[in-house]
This record gives sequence, structure tokens and C-alpha cells, in this order.
Amino acid sequence: MDFELSDDQLALRDAARSLLDDLAGPDRVRRVVDAGGGTDGDLWKAMVAQGWMGVEVPEETGGLGLGTVATAVLLEEVGRHVAPAPFLSSLLALGALLAGAKAGVTEAERWVEPLLAGEAVGTVAWSADAPVLYGPSADVVVVMGGDGLRAVAQPEGRRPKREPAMDLTRELGWLDPAAVTGPDAFDLGGEEAVAALADRGATGHSAEMLGGAGRVLDMTVQYAKDRVQFGRPIGSFQAVKHRCADMLVDVEGMRSCVYYAAWCIGAGHPDASVAASTAKVWCSDAARRVMASGLQVHGGIGFTWEHDLHLYLKRSQLDQVSWGDASAHRQRLSALLRPRVESGDSVV
Repeated sequence: MDFELSDDQLALRDAARSLLDDLAGPDRVRRVVDAGGGTDGDLWKAMVAQGWMGVEVPEETGGLGLGTVATAVLLEEVGRHVAPAPFLSSLLALGALLAGAKAGVTEAERWVEPLLAGEAVGTVAWSADAPVLYGPSADVVVVMGGDGLRAVAQPEGRRPKREPAMDLTRELGWLDPAAVTGPDAFDLGGEEAVAALADRGATGHSAEMLGGAGRVLDMTVQYAKDRVQFGRPIGSFQAVKHRCADMLVDVEGMRSCVYYAAWCIGAGHPDASVAASTAKVWCSDAARRVMASGLQVHGGIGFTWEHDLHLYLKRSQLDQVSWGDASAHRQRLSALLRPRVESGDSVV
């Protein structure tokens, strides 16, 4: 069995990295952050122009039809560059609305083309009373409830205000709970739709954490080679070597979890929910360890505003608690696996 990315997926990764190196390099990201955070409009237009919003959409519907693993490839690069654009949030909203449209929800149909073309921004709320990524600029919000999904249109003038947040590479706002039952809301699906969206959201945020952790590992190893103390690079000291080795183990574990979950979702595997929650648990915990080790190796410089490390740290912290933190997904895993244990079946 071949576990490597295909030639097409590798080409997609290289093209995405080239685009983001140009339009989401450290200087450009810092300009967005220094201006108060939010979205880089030119970057967002370039992503849309490259067809990123249609990466999973079938070709006959106007997309690329490359599947969920290709989405994970893109999201890893987005996380690696802390790209200030609503790609993941819009992609999740598009997937939910597209599924609703296929199920015959007529209100959902009018949103598919604008989201696919980047003419509208979408996002998803974990619940009606949770902070929402890109809520202040979203034209439509998909809200997850215990028994179903609802979508809420947000016309100009009725969007939440931007709230202060540590992660200034993205916007954050609170959805008005009353809007979920208001005239601009409509139903999208039931419990199965909620579970499917939960899987995709957990995997998507895990892929972003993977990209950020991988970049911090690279930064830390390079710093350990360059920083000289007592006449030697600090990377030659055993304690630093071991810490960097532990970071590598965490990052590779994240990669395995993320791509397995993405494959399960795309293949319709019965363990998709288990794989997605496993990815969110491992990546949330591992990303925290990687960021902490990166700070330790960088020393005092890593804590300064002038160093890029803090951008990755803060973005990772928000991803760790988005779409349920590690504790929430451990509870979800226990609920998913309990019936197997009780029936005597294997959980692996």
C-alpha cells in the first residue's frame, strides 16, 4: 500500500506553497496583523482564482474534483504560512450548503455559486453561542446544533462586530443567537449532516495545526544551527537535540492522523468520525507541545513581538479550541467507541 501523496497532490502542494510564499510571506502577513488583522484581499482573490474553493467540488459542478486529501494538502500550506484569508471557513460552509442543495434545500442553492466563485464569504459556527471565525465578514453562517444544521444569511449591517483576539491573522466575532431562528435562517440537514460537518471541521483545523507546527519545527531547527553559545551551535547540545527530536515525532504523528482522517472522509469510511476526532485530539495536544518547545529553543527572542514565532503560537492556540478542544473530542471518541467495547469488538 502506498501512503505517499500522488504526483497530482505533490504538484498541488508545490503550486500552493509558491502562491503563498509570494502572497502570504512574513512581511505581508505582518502588514495585515499590524493593520488590526482580518483578510488580505489580494491573497483571497488569488486563492479563488486558482480554484481552491472548488478543490473537492465535482468537475461537472464547476470544481476541480480532487477530493479531501487535496484539501488537507492546501490547508497544511495555509497553516504553514498563517495565511490571513477565510479559506477553511468558506470551504466548510460551501460543503454544507452544497450538500443541502443536493438534498433539495432550495435556499441553499443560491449560495453555492457565489461561494465557489469567491463572491461571498462563508463560515461555520460550532454552536449558536460560540465565537465565529470570520463572522464579521461572512455573508452566510452555517450553525451546528445538537439535532441539525441551520444556515443564516448575514446582510450588510447585520453582521457581528469584530472582537479583540490574540490571533490577528483571522477575524473573530459572536453570532447573535436570535439570528438562528430569524427570517434569514433556514434548515440544512439533521444529525448526519452535523456529524459530517463536525468531521470535516475537526480535520480541517487539524491540517492547519499540522502546517503551523511543521513550520515552527523548521524555524527551530534552523535557529538551533545558527545560534552559538559557549563557542558551539546550541543544536549540538543534547538537551536541544532531544527537544527537536520530540518536535519531529509530534509533527509526523500529526501528519499521519490528518491525512488518514482526510482519506476516511473522502472514502466514506465508517471510521471517519473516529479518525477525525483522533486527529483533533492528537493535533491539539501535539501542536501545544511543539509551540512550547519552539519557544524554549528560541529563548528570549521567541517571546518578542518582532519574531514570527508568536504568529504561529497564537494561531495554533485558536485552532486548538476551534471545533471542540481535545477534551471535547475525547468525549466524542468515547461515545463512538463505547458500543464496540460493550459488544466485545476491537476498537483499532
